[in-house]
Formats: sequence, structure tokens, C-alpha cells
Amino acid sequence: MVDVSVAYPNGVKALTDVTVTIGEGEFVFLVGPTGHGKSTFLKLLYREEVPSSGHVLVSGWDVALLSPNRVAHLRRRVGVVFQDFRLLPQRTAWENIAFALHVTGTTYRTVTRTVPDVLAQVGLLEKADDFPAAMSAGEQQRLALARAIALRPPLILADEPTGNLDPQSSANLVELLASINQENTTVIVATHDPAIVNLMRRRVIALYRGEIRSDIPEGGYPDDLGRD
Repeated sequence: MVDVSVAYPNGVKALTDVTVTIGEGEFVFLVGPTGHGKSTFLKLLYREEVPSSGHVLVSGWDVALLSPNRVAHLRRRVGVVFQDFRLLPQRTAWENIAFALHVTGTTYRTVTRTVPDVLAQVGLLEKADDFPAAMSAGEQQRLALARAIALRPPLILADEPTGNLDPQSSANLVELLASINQENTTVIVATHDPAIVNLMRRRVIALYRGEIRSDIPEGGYPDDLGRD
């Protein structure tokens, strides 16, 4: 990301002159108060947003210049975990993952092999036939993570993934993300939760009013940053 700014038609600036490089296999926390640019930063990486100026490069591609077919290819290489889960309520845990695979053209044989593997990886194999409504918030978020990693993408983005979870479920989810990172998957977690940041002691990029305030390897949550 080089000299990236994002300004909306109403004049609000989400990001201003942001330059940052995140290497393959890194685990990064993107921290800062709500409304200070974290979600916009992530949306740029999977091309839900495009910069007003500057360049966003993912796997060597300038995402703003991608054709629709290339955007689809990019999104198959990026797994996204949202705070509100975004699960399909009328489908079981198994079917939620299978559906995400089917829409990318994955073969039936690969689906039947992949779904149990990722459910087991997040500790939900016994919940394969359960609907989201029958699962706890922590289980739903782990299911959302299983769906995100089903295609084994090289990049995982998690936008406030612990926002609806209790402290133990939050710690469990972050440990899962750390284990996925050990497979050389790049993981970027946007959060304003100091507990998980201080627990992990990974690279911490702090955003404040759309600008990078600090970028610290093996850091904690900045005391002066605020969370609201």
C-alpha cells in the first residue's frame, strides 16, 4: 500500500497518505478506535473499496486496475472473517462451507474432502449438521473462519472478529488464527480489543484518524490510542 488515501463524496477522509508493506507469512494487528480507518484498510485489500489516490498491491497486482475476472480471482486468494459472521441461517455448518466452495467452481470431490478437514481444524466437526442458530457466538465465528480458510488462501483478513465474543472465545479464535499463520498464511486482524493484542505480541499497526500513528514489531495495544 503506497500513498493511499480514501475520501468519500461527503468529504469524509477514511485514510490519508497511508504507506505500509506487509510481507508474506506475517501476523499483523491493525488497531485503533472505531471509525478511524481499519475496515477501509481491509476492504482495499479485497477490492470492496478502491483508493482515491495511491496504489494497493496484493500479490503484485494493483487491485484498482483489475478486471472483473481478476477481482474474482483475487477474492479466491483472500479469506475474510467478519464481526457479524455472515453465515447462511438456513444452511448447516457443513452446507455453509460447501456453498462457499461451490460458488468458486470447486468440484464435488474436493468439497467432500475439504469441508470435514476445515471443520476439524476449527474444532467443529461434531457440529457439521447444526444450523448457525443452534451454535454459540464463538462457534459461529469459528465456522466463519472455517469458511474463510476452505480455499487455503494465502491471505486471511479478520475485521473485528472478537467483537461479539466473550474473553475465552476471543482467545480461542486468536489462537486458531495464529495456528493458521504458522502455515505461512498472512493474517491481518483489525481490532480495538487490547486484550488479544497484548496476549499475542505480534506486529501492531496503529491507525488514528485515517493515518498510521505507529508500526511496532512484537508490540502491544498503544496506551494512548483509545478504543471508542
